[in-house]
Amino acid sequence: MTRERRKLAAIVALDVVGYSRLMERDEGGTLATLTEHRTERLEPTLERHGGRLIKLIGDGALVEFGSVVDALNAAIEFQRSMTSANLDRRDDERIVFRIGVHVGDVIIDGDDLYGDGMNVAARLEGQAPPGGILISGNARDAVVNRVSAEFRDLGRLPLKNIERPVQAFQVMFDHEERQGADAERLKADIAVPSSGAASDVSSIAVRPFTVLSDDRELQFLADGLAEDVIALLARVPGFFVIAKASSFEFRNPDIPISVIAQQLGVRYVLGGSVRAFGGQIRLAVQLAETASGRVLWSGQFDTERSSAIDLQDEIARGIIVELQPALTRAEIAVIRRQRPENIGAWGFYHQAGGALAANGWNARSVEEARGFLRQAIELDANFALARAQLALLMALAQNTALIEPSKSLHEEAVAAAELAIADDGGSSEVLGYAGCAISDLGDANRGAEILKQAVELDPSNAQAQVALGAALALSGDLDGGIARMKQGIKLSPRDRRLGFWGWALGGFLMRAKRPDEALEEAKLAARRDPRLFLPPVLETLAHVALGQIDAAKISLISARRLRPELTLREIEISHGRRAVKALADLWTEAPLA
Repeated sequence: MTRERRKLAAIVALDVVGYSRLMERDEGGTLATLTEHRTERLEPTLERHGGRLIKLIGDGALVEFGSVVDALNAAIEFQRSMTSANLDRRDDERIVFRIGVHVGDVIIDGDDLYGDGMNVAARLEGQAPPGGILISGNARDAVVNRVSAEFRDLGRLPLKNIERPVQAFQVMFDHEERQGADAERLKADIAVPSSGAASDVSSIAVRPFTVLSDDRELQFLADGLAEDVIALLARVPGFFVIAKASSFEFRNPDIPISVIAQQLGVRYVLGGSVRAFGGQIRLAVQLAETASGRVLWSGQFDTERSSAIDLQDEIARGIIVELQPALTRAEIAVIRRQRPENIGAWGFYHQAGGALAANGWNARSVEEARGFLRQAIELDANFALARAQLALLMALAQNTALIEPSKSLHEEAVAAAELAIADDGGSSEVLGYAGCAISDLGDANRGAEILKQAVELDPSNAQAQVALGAALALSGDLDGGIARMKQGIKLSPRDRRLGFWGWALGGFLMRAKRPDEALEEAKLAARRDPRLFLPPVLETLAHVALGQIDAAKISLISARRLRPELTLREIEISHGRRAVKALADLWTEAPLA
């Protein structure tokens, strides 16, 4: 039996970022450019550093080196040459590579190589930022102080089809001497936040949007949009936004986000491009995580060129509406990777939202969220936003019977809302949560006044707009309140709270004797949050009002399946006494299956 031949080898894996998109746009041009990069840049670099091309895989390649030092020097040289080659190309014409470097055991099969050494390099490449390099821990140990680069510890990364997580480092290297000069100047000019700040209140930089033409009018629009986004992001609680004077230093689109992160100490970078086509303008925006280079969110916004300047504020608000949930999800993921003793007040605040988002609106997730908010307040007694959200959580939980209503809980929630307003009455978010809590706790008129202030401070605050509508409806202005709630829901079309808001809107439509509309809202709310038991209860009531008794039974069964412990007493608390009367006969006919 032939024995397997093995050896230790340094492996470099490289691949084109967004290859399918490039091929779809211009197949012939992309292939020609890729061939040019291989023959003029990759192959000469491999020859200079003793690399052997093992195989070409579509848009990528696997290369063997006898030395890890040679492997990394070749990878850095190639990335530098690609940066230079892309300087004169438009964004959508640039070919950008990711690279992974690993040293490990490989199996020799003629001129080919196989094994985990190859697989780890390929998986690291997939995690590398565009234009960047990731190197495994054992490879990094072999090159420290032997190459002109620094290494950012990314921890142990789980890699697809690799049994154990792999220690990985991002290779930090300057792509151009000019960038090195820029970096030195920025060090002198920019006050860099400490890394500790980013562990609690996370930081984000908005770099200037790249204009894909020489149109000065578009440049004016692009800069104005970026400035508006910075101003609006500054209102998002829990995030430290780098000032324009600092982030606009990185106008050159070829400066990688790793350099921006290093100089500004940020966790996230938002960037994008503006282009004109026909009579329209298209803005493409991306949010990237600096540690990994991963794109966390991307959005595309089109508008008529003739009205672009007038709609600048509306476009910026549209970006924030879609961006904020992505930022919050990213923060929750970061917090979950931290040790408990390293989580600060903002970390617990974000975890409270994460508990509700992950587990839905139920007694367990509400209790978990309350615990996180109380921990946040223990760490920071002046944390007004956490107090305001705790007040609202307690109000809603009592009103939906997830917590047994009591005088002490009512007083605790009111006190938390009042203290939050006293501590930070200039925050739209604080006023939005606290005003909603006060309204839901029985003082709709005062709640509405507070919520009007919240909306005046930030008209794009969807939660405050919806809550104001509910307060108006509770105060007797049903039609005006319903219209305001619909307006607020439109402001945040991807909000995780849409199911709850839709249920509340449907409840007021029932009060307004509009059961057909209430039924549609209840069905929509159930689709938006299939875990929430309240919309099926509302569906049941709407079906009964419309005389659709068989459909009502099916909806009630659905509600009881979602919440097996549901009782008529709970329905009385959440939907009123009339609801109990309407469902009394159905209750025994639609038992929990």
